[in-house]
Amino acid sequence: MTTTPSTNTPTPVTLLRRWVVDYFNSHDASVAHEFIAPSYALEIGDHVFAGRDEQWLPAVAQQMQTFPGMGMTVHQIVSTHDKVAAYFSEHGTSNGRTAVWSGVAIYRSDGQVLTGCVAQEDYMTRQRQLKSGLCDPVEPPSPDPWGTAILPPNMTAESVVREWLSQAWPSDTVRCDDEHISGVPLVFEVRSTEFTELFSCGDDVAFHVRQTGLYLSGIAGLDACATPMVLNGNGIVKVAQGKVVSGRVIRDRLGLKSRLQKALA
Repeated sequence: MTTTPSTNTPTPVTLLRRWVVDYFNSHDASVAHEFIAPSYALEIGDHVFAGRDEQWLPAVAQQMQTFPGMGMTVHQIVSTHDKVAAYFSEHGTSNGRTAVWSGVAIYRSDGQVLTGCVAQEDYMTRQRQLKSGLCDPVEPPSPDPWGTAILPPNMTAESVVREWLSQAWPSDTVRCDDEHISGVPLVFEVRSTEFTELFSCGDDVAFHVRQTGLYLSGIAGLDACATPMVLNGNGIVKVAQGKVVSGRVIRDRLGLKSRLQKALA
């Protein structure tokens, strides 16, 4: 049964709409206090920006200064009554060069405001475009992201995704990072997984996972490393007939690259 909350009650989806439309795409930080908690914290890669006014808003403001016309396009939303996951792209121009980079973010709500977020954005592909001067295309937007319905959770689908994320990368069932553009997959042997978020909305499952394993190849200039490394990843995937059949995953390749460079130095 599909749940349709009252239009007068803030839902994670309506709060995210304000986040995207009123705040981010409008570059208007003055409205943030209306729907974002003062204690709001963003976890992205290995970094945590804690406090709406103290750390998070200044960090986004700095990025908006670097990309003055930066905007966000939403491709997919998956929601429960207290969380909402979004697959999106950000895009903008910095110093005359334009880039598009995708991300997956999971936002938490207390029923009135957004209280926190764990996200991954593909900053490595942004670096590639800014260096080359060649901009990737923006993927098609969702035709109705703000009309996303809340569906009952699917525990079977969640179990399938937990097992799927224990397997090695690459995967031939989902689109990861910019592998569909670069043609170079990240080869990573997963040894263990830790989930900080995982929830389902029907057959769609959203997650944040910290995978520990061995890097084998896929990052230019870096050879395989025998030291176990951590790889953070966010995704929204679809399960059908007991298998992950499609979806989008963004992994913190820059964080992995930094750890590899230190280990291989």
